[in-house]
Amino acid sequence: MTAPNSPGSPRTGLRPWGARRLPWLLLISALVLFFDRLTKNLVAAHIALGSAIPVIPRVLRITHWTNSGAAFSLFANSASPHTVRAVLTTFGCVLVVAVFIALVYLGNRFTLVTVALALVLGGALGNLHDRIVYGSVVDFIEVHIFTYPWPDFNVADSSIVIGGCLLFLDSLLPQKPATPPANS
Repeated sequence: MTAPNSPGSPRTGLRPWGARRLPWLLLISALVLFFDRLTKNLVAAHIALGSAIPVIPRVLRITHWTNSGAAFSLFANSASPHTVRAVLTTFGCVLVVAVFIALVYLGNRFTLVTVALALVLGGALGNLHDRIVYGSVVDFIEVHIFTYPWPDFNVADSSIVIGGCLLFLDSLLPQKPATPPANS
């Protein structure tokens, strides 16, 4: 039996570290980072920069590009690329820290929000790694929607977008009212 105010007691609602979901959420982030690094390394090793391999003709190609800018190559052709790199790296670091803190705070259970944050954290770490180590991000998935070519992206980008969509979806769902703690 646990003491009334010890971690894991029904009265405080806190769980011991082993019962928290945070390690599992961080595992999701680690898996995203692992698959992002794996796929980028495979592309860099097997596809020449600027080349492409068609997967589904006129729909999907595996390419090898680098993006020194932000999403959709914004600021990639800036007159001050070092400033762009510094700003994007700083933003990435702030995002990683903020999402990690949110996960630690919310990591008691699996929710749409915590899974979304885990996906965003893994994706942000993947792109931040590239930006710090190489100065640009490797993009390799090229999709054509009808005749429109979507900007190339990678596993990290996909994870961030999926996480963002899950956060948006959660904001549309009706929220459950908080239940007051039971008096004992």
